[in-house]
Amino acid sequence: MNAMIRKRAFWSDARFFVGVALIAASVAGVWGVVAASRQTVPVLAASSTIVPGQAVTAADLRVVDVGLGQADGVYLTPDGLGDGLVAERTIGAGELVPAGAVGRSAAVTTVVVRSAADVPTSVAEGSAVELWVAPAADDGFEPPRVLVADATVATVVRDDAVMAAGGTSVELVVSRADVADVLAAVAAGSALSVIPTGSAG
Repeated sequence: MNAMIRKRAFWSDARFFVGVALIAASVAGVWGVVAASRQTVPVLAASSTIVPGQAVTAADLRVVDVGLGQADGVYLTPDGLGDGLVAERTIGAGELVPAGAVGRSAAVTTVVVRSAADVPTSVAEGSAVELWVAPAADDGFEPPRVLVADATVATVVRDDAVMAAGGTSVELVVSRADVADVLAAVAAGSALSVIPTGSAG
C-alpha cells in the first residue's frame, strides 16, 4: 500500500515540473517576440520633397531608427546610399525612402515653362500635373490639348516680376521623350498651361 502511495506522489511531481517547464517556455517565447518587435534598424527618410529625376544625396535625407519587422530590406538604408542615385518617383517630405523609389535612371529631365493659365496655389513641389498646349494660329490660338499627361512640379516661381510678365514660371519634371515637343511648343509661341492632374476635362 505504501509503495502505491509513493508511486502516485512520483507521477504527481513529474506533472508539476512539466507544467512549470511549459509555463517557462511560454513566457520565454512571449519575451522573445516582444524583444524582436523592439529591435530597430536605421533607414533613410526624405528631409524635404524629392521629385522624379532629382539626384538623391545625403543632404536630402535623414536617418531614422524604425522597427521594420518583416519589412526589413524594403527601405533605403545609409549603407545603400551611393553616388549617382536619382529619384524615380515623388518622395514626400518625411516619407521613408523605398529602395525601389531610387535608381540610376536618366529617363526624365526638367524643363521650365511659363503657364498662360493661372496656376492654383495647391500646385507645389511634387505635385502631379498635366501640361496643355494651345498652338498659335493666325487668328489667335487653336483649341488646347494635352501635351504632357504626367509631369511633376519641381519648383514654382510666383513673384511680382514673373507675374508682371504674364503667367507663372514652373519647372517641370518630364520624360526625355517629351522634351522635344515641349521645346518646339515654346519656340512656336504656343500657349502652355500647367493644370493639376484631374482638373481638366
